[in-house]
Amino acid sequence: MKIALLADSHFGCRNDSLIFAKHHKRFYEDVFFPTIDDRGIDTIIHVGDVTDRRKYINYITAKNLEDTFMKPVNDRGIKLHVILGNHDCFHKNNNDVNSMRQLYGTSNYDNLIIYENDPVEIIFDGVKIMLCPWISPDNQVKSMKAIYDTKAQILMAHLSIEGFEMNRGSYCDHGYSPAIFDKFDVVYSGHFHQQSTQGNITYLGAPYEMNWSDYDCKRGFHIFDTETRTIEFIPNPYRIFHKINYVDHELTIDEINNFDMSNMEDTYVKIIVGDKHNPYMFDLFLDALGKANCADIKVVDDHMNFDVIVEDDLVDEAQDTFTIMKNYVNAMETNVDKALILDLLNDLHNEALNL
Repeated sequence: MKIALLADSHFGCRNDSLIFAKHHKRFYEDVFFPTIDDRGIDTIIHVGDVTDRRKYINYITAKNLEDTFMKPVNDRGIKLHVILGNHDCFHKNNNDVNSMRQLYGTSNYDNLIIYENDPVEIIFDGVKIMLCPWISPDNQVKSMKAIYDTKAQILMAHLSIEGFEMNRGSYCDHGYSPAIFDKFDVVYSGHFHQQSTQGNITYLGAPYEMNWSDYDCKRGFHIFDTETRTIEFIPNPYRIFHKINYVDHELTIDEINNFDMSNMEDTYVKIIVGDKHNPYMFDLFLDALGKANCADIKVVDDHMNFDVIVEDDLVDEAQDTFTIMKNYVNAMETNVDKALILDLLNDLHNEALNL
């Protein structure tokens, strides 16, 4: 039996951006559902954070969730198992009020099963799997007891585990110890958007890019094989963030006019200028990029042409925001624990991304 595993879809991300919604829809229409159809898959397990905002959902986002994901799943008669993630829950101390229950708890989606509080053991093709929703203060004791008592060898959950990469270059220094989950042969989790594996624990990662820290990171979904108990990664080829290194002496006017910008529509582009001696050619390049209907274009000067400036003293604007902050903190002279500062900055950064 093959089961599709999806994590951290975050419908409504980036302040309910319609551009990001269009980008996400392309993944589901061109990658996810065609693969489901080709493989004859009739079961999906979503390991949390279906929606992005904890407090409310925008009407357009609710419609996009319905049209892009829920209805195509229902029309195919696919069994959809959803375990709650922290972003799906209104309260931080319990999972009782959540987006999936409020949106679909009384719907006619007979193939939808929502796992809200306690871990549940489900048998798929003879393989017992424990499904564990977000562990909040309210369900922590029951959840830990269920994890300790279960005979299931596979855990699928939405967990915060220390030592794993949350975003590129940012590692979790809090949460649960990986040792708690040593009893399982494999653990597949949502929550951190960066794909990573340590020992028996794998973070599945997000299906698509949602901020600049995701640039050039693997994105997609997985297929779990109950016979081999392994996962196959299905990559998402579509990118919403692009970086272009511009060096004008390496380009001709013909090359600029024929520069492939077919994948730039509705994307965010950073032009990193390493060498710009011909303003006319650069204007041609910007005009061509403008015709590609990008969502946003930023020009970043790497300052290589300014001999009076010490390069190490400059902020690399081509980096994502958290990397810039991290580099700044690491260069500070302070008696305060830098790990604590980085942890606070990471929380603030993630909160800002989700406003």
